[in-house]
Amino acid sequence: MVRTPQSAAPATKTEQTPITSTVVICTRNRPALLLACLTAIGGLSCRPTEILVVDNSDGDEATRKVALGNQARYAVEPLRGLSRARNCAIPLCNTDLIVFVDDDVMPEPNWLANLLRPFSDPDTAAATGSVITPDCPAGEGPKEPRSINNEHPHWMEIAAFGGLGFGANMAFRKKALPGGRFFNERLGRGGPFEIAEESYAFVWLLSRGNRVEYVPAAAVHHPPLTRTNIEREARNSFAYWLLLLADFPQQRTDLIRFLFRRLRGKPLEWQRDTQEPGEIVSSSRLTLLRAAMKGLWLFIRTPKSRELS
Repeated sequence: MVRTPQSAAPATKTEQTPITSTVVICTRNRPALLLACLTAIGGLSCRPTEILVVDNSDGDEATRKVALGNQARYAVEPLRGLSRARNCAIPLCNTDLIVFVDDDVMPEPNWLANLLRPFSDPDTAAATGSVITPDCPAGEGPKEPRSINNEHPHWMEIAAFGGLGFGANMAFRKKALPGGRFFNERLGRGGPFEIAEESYAFVWLLSRGNRVEYVPAAAVHHPPLTRTNIEREARNSFAYWLLLLADFPQQRTDLIRFLFRRLRGKPLEWQRDTQEPGEIVSSSRLTLLRAAMKGLWLFIRTPKSRELS
């Protein structure tokens, strides 16, 4: 059950904003980080039309005060899961664009202006920007701008496996989103599979003829990324693979071909921040086998998300 959002005075809309936008920040018991993020958004060169804070808890008074004290609306999604919190936000936004950032990022002053620019093309359904971390000062994701639709020969693997940016910094055209709950609630932090809710969303949009763009100039700064153990990451990745195979049957051949190429250590046929296969692919066969069995069991026992309409 979602509680009705409480309103504060909306952020000032500047003449530089070409279309209306809501910045959504999903948070859980981190009011100090939320305050820093909202303060940075308040100093942007291009201000959003509105800001919405979704509290992914039973409701935290400190979080509510921070939101309302910084010209943001406040809503509560008590069921834990980042995808659930984002799905809660979508029907509460009445602007052309919905922009999602993590509560622990610090956007650069021109972040929003750069992120909104691709939407001057009516075919653009989503855009992402770079996520700069201390261990990756050039930013996580591709180094050059990227614009793809489903006519690109490698669109599926680019979208599904990190070639279009990450969920800490992304925007969607609201009218391109389906009815129902857009983000797959088996995916993302707090969900059973723990990963890839943004990548699944990009695949869904591209599979329906939309365009998605990556804009490295739209940069946010993020603390060092935390890692789980490699077998857990591999388990989550195998469950995600099975979900893609189940939900996108027309792309199964491409997905299987891509998987076997990576398991053999073949380089990607498209550019990203590294061509290395990664720790999961380079793990021992025993680790991969255990992870595959656990991933299969995780996929089987996890209830299917509500269908998109």
